[in-house]
Amino acid sequence: MTRKADIRFSELDLDALGQAEGRVAVAIGTEGALDKAARRVNRLTKGALKRLAGSKRFEKAKEGEVISLAYPAGMAAEAVDVMKLSRSAKADVARKAGVALAKVKGEAALTLGLGNLPRGHELVMGLALRLYEFAAHKTEEKDADGSVHVMAVKAMELEERCADPLAIARGVHFTRDLVNEPANHLTTTEFAARLEALSKLGLKVKVLEEAELEKLGMGTLLAVGRGSDSPSKVVVMEWMGGEKDAAPLALVGKGVVFDTGGISLKPAAGMEDMTMDMGGAGTVAGVMQSVAERGAKANVIGLVGLVENMPSSNAARPGDVVTSMKGDTVEIINTDAEGRLVLCDVMWYAQETYKPAAMIDLATLTGAIIIGLGHENAGVFSNDDALAGAFLKAAEAEGEGAWRMPLGQAYDDKLKSRIADMKNVGGRDAGSITAAQFLKRFVKEGCPWIHLDIAGVASVKSDTTYAAAGATGWGVMALNRLIADRFES
Repeated sequence: MTRKADIRFSELDLDALGQAEGRVAVAIGTEGALDKAARRVNRLTKGALKRLAGSKRFEKAKEGEVISLAYPAGMAAEAVDVMKLSRSAKADVARKAGVALAKVKGEAALTLGLGNLPRGHELVMGLALRLYEFAAHKTEEKDADGSVHVMAVKAMELEERCADPLAIARGVHFTRDLVNEPANHLTTTEFAARLEALSKLGLKVKVLEEAELEKLGMGTLLAVGRGSDSPSKVVVMEWMGGEKDAAPLALVGKGVVFDTGGISLKPAAGMEDMTMDMGGAGTVAGVMQSVAERGAKANVIGLVGLVENMPSSNAARPGDVVTSMKGDTVEIINTDAEGRLVLCDVMWYAQETYKPAAMIDLATLTGAIIIGLGHENAGVFSNDDALAGAFLKAAEAEGEGAWRMPLGQAYDDKLKSRIADMKNVGGRDAGSITAAQFLKRFVKEGCPWIHLDIAGVASVKSDTTYAAAGATGWGVMALNRLIADRFES
């Protein structure tokens, strides 16, 4: 099973700090000030915390770092973890302290004496985000205690303040679960089933099967999945928590559960990573779970196109011409440029059906964006400066890297086809931009739109601030903040 934090809250019990097994964590201010919990631990350890606060080691530590004291005398705990953290710590520093605690926690239970730290909810969120391990397919059982006991002055108030952050963290974890899952386990059918299960949270979920997609005219999406035995699907998740007549925000995700490249076959080296090519759909799913769990006062529609891109006698070929739901024809030059073919039909359906106030699509769309921005930033393409600015502000506040990229007619011209309305690729140069230009052709006049190319940030080979190597859950936090800031009533 996937391992995640099991967090409970109670009032600060100073006597319990000495009796707690596993690990005990407390905070010391940057100037060495000890709060109530730290003072009790200091007394139990015969002044160890005071000595640490006056040491060069503590002086050199950055705010948000953790220093561990192993097997403290006078306590049942195996270690005391001391966070260098002031009462005036900013949100990102408090979260990083939580992340640092998660990294040293290991398999032991954790008792966290928070006192009345103003940014306690941010610390707990950082802790929850980092306490995640995808172990669904490991047979070795760890003797692990995932419990976290948070003790605080006014614990009920802290628990209430943690409700939304923890709901968002669970959404991040859901995204990571989906993106980490191997393709033989997360088929299009299984993916749809996991999304249908979100109906228990109050989401209205419907699955559009191939026959209905045919009737709707989703020829580009269906062309991508033709070579696979797994049926193509579109899943729609509705959360109508805002004003009854308010136009919703539409979130559209690319859900290619595995991408071989189709007839334009990818190189074998690294193809195993293409289990994450449904990262856009995974992010949309995580956002929708979080929005429902926290009861967002907004209308949000999540739509994901679920397909598998495989080579077979039925697969789309380079040179084929297919017709989109919009009615435009597309010459398929490269079957490995399949994500835009999935997205364009779902985007058109979203606009035709819901007439959204704004639309944001997410996709692990191009390797070119990794060449341009590495694994630090997602590419942000938009036809609306205000919406793009609001998203970039939200992403910065959540510590999720994002960078605005250009659009323009010269890039769009590269998509001209001799035999159809457009080609699905525009050449090697500016590949991420021409992909965005392709999608822009399916955005109706007057609809504010953002395209997020998350190929470099959805799953990575090394640790990030809030996640171990693997799926990051990038975008769930930023989009939740954007919804809260711009779309909630």
